Amino acid sequence: MATKTISVEMLARMFLAGAQNIEAKKEYINELNVFPVPDGDTGTNMSLTIMSAAKEVTALPALDMTSLAKAISSGSLRGARGNSGVILSQLLRGFTKAVRDEKEIDVQVLTKAVQRAKETAYKAVMKPKEGTILTVARGIAEKAEELAAQTDDLEVFLPALIEEGDAVLAKTPEMLPVLKEAGVVDSGGQGLMEVLKGAYDAFLGKEVDYTAIQPESGVNVQKISADTEAEIKFGYCTEFIILTGREFQEKEEREFKAYLESIGDSIVCVADDDVVKVHVHTNDPGLAIQKALTFGQLSRIKIDNMREEHEEKLIRDAEKLARTQKEQEKKEKKEPRKAVGFIAVSIGDGMNEIFRELGVDYIIEGGQTMNPSTDDMLTAIDHVNANTIFILPNNKNIVMAASQAQSLTKDKDIIVIPTKTVPQGITAVINYNPEEDVDTNEETMLEEIKHVKTGQVTYAVRDTRIDDKEIHEGDIMGIGDAGILAVGDSVSGVAEEMLAELTDEDSELISIYYGEDVSDEEAEAFVAKVEAAYPEVDVDAHRGGQPIYYYVVAVE
Repeated sequence: MATKTISVEMLARMFLAGAQNIEAKKEYINELNVFPVPDGDTGTNMSLTIMSAAKEVTALPALDMTSLAKAISSGSLRGARGNSGVILSQLLRGFTKAVRDEKEIDVQVLTKAVQRAKETAYKAVMKPKEGTILTVARGIAEKAEELAAQTDDLEVFLPALIEEGDAVLAKTPEMLPVLKEAGVVDSGGQGLMEVLKGAYDAFLGKEVDYTAIQPESGVNVQKISADTEAEIKFGYCTEFIILTGREFQEKEEREFKAYLESIGDSIVCVADDDVVKVHVHTNDPGLAIQKALTFGQLSRIKIDNMREEHEEKLIRDAEKLARTQKEQEKKEKKEPRKAVGFIAVSIGDGMNEIFRELGVDYIIEGGQTMNPSTDDMLTAIDHVNANTIFILPNNKNIVMAASQAQSLTKDKDIIVIPTKTVPQGITAVINYNPEEDVDTNEETMLEEIKHVKTGQVTYAVRDTRIDDKEIHEGDIMGIGDAGILAVGDSVSGVAEEMLAELTDEDSELISIYYGEDVSDEEAEAFVAKVEAAYPEVDVDAHRGGQPIYYYVVAVE
């Protein structure tokens, strides 16, 4: 029997199943990253992004397409981490814009939604690169357009999109040489496919373990309801499994579903040989249970009072609103705004202190080990009492989240200086001149960070091949702005080799920031070697205190 539409309840379950699936597969996706560094990786970033939206969905007191779309869009936008997470949030934003006014989703609506998702994500990326998650999204959108003219059956349409997505993903190494060299497909594209495959499992009625996204409060993910307190027609969410001891016949399934529809709604009845999973909203759970007993034994019986849960949610919402109003009142009593403020992403107490001494108002800690989210950026913006705020992301994987926070801020002028490393961020803030206007300072900072070459020394977390270098787990790597500059087994040796690649006859200053795993004595010995090797260059050393990276060096 063909399936022509997806209800709002089914869409919610599909979305949550997709979130659950990428959470379960995130380490596998992390392993696909080309650079084998112990940073916040693609799988982690995409999982945290979609989990932020999942929490908003599971907190909904009632469900309709508009509220579901808003929860998915808002939650993913604010929770977006890393470039892959931001792109995923834009895909979800585009998708939800196309479905938010619909009652149900059919093939035509779904085609429009995946097109809107693709277009929104491409617009969000300044220089879209093929062989990435964007390419996979585009391939799916093009396939949807082709199929929409051929079928209105979602049971044909959806698996064809999954198949096309996998096919495009398999071609990504041919589009990006760096993927081919490392022998992997694009990790962001793989993450998108895991989301879609999880959603498809829910569509098929497969049992999904939602443990990772069960909310601290709010409704159970298995029984999201479109009813409000006044409109809850059936008050008890009833779930159980029937053990029939024989194959559950198609005729029996149809008759049982018809009976459940006569006593309730939100029906799920999925048979797998002799096991039948049942979900129904009803005012008399006993009737559903009695009928089920005629087919076999019952297991995992669960009954929840949805009206009671909704009342508790209303109380929580009222308490939250009261707290928000109090916080707003406190904000209104603040001192008048200053003209300009600074936010910097940093990692390590030494580097944090350097930024504070330079006048940065708010430090977002995390940087490379845990990419801050758009919401982290918005929180920082809220705390800085200034008309204009410069944000220094200090990591290429955080620039998009900062830009997304910029677009979501309406009451302050936000300027993102696309610093890709902490040394670039330090250079940017050093070159700020309070005597100049904002535009002149922005222009100066953008120009000055171009002259900063950065190198970072860390260790490899997996075997790979990149930049014609064979790398094994545990190797020490020196990574420059454009790739891996040195590989070896000695921290000091690799740092020296990396520095030789970064310096030239025009170099005037070498800044060295040593991490928490480097002792003062080791750092002093390394600095002495650098001073001896480059007698014409000024050498400046600081304890950065950063984890993971033994040394971060800047050459200007």
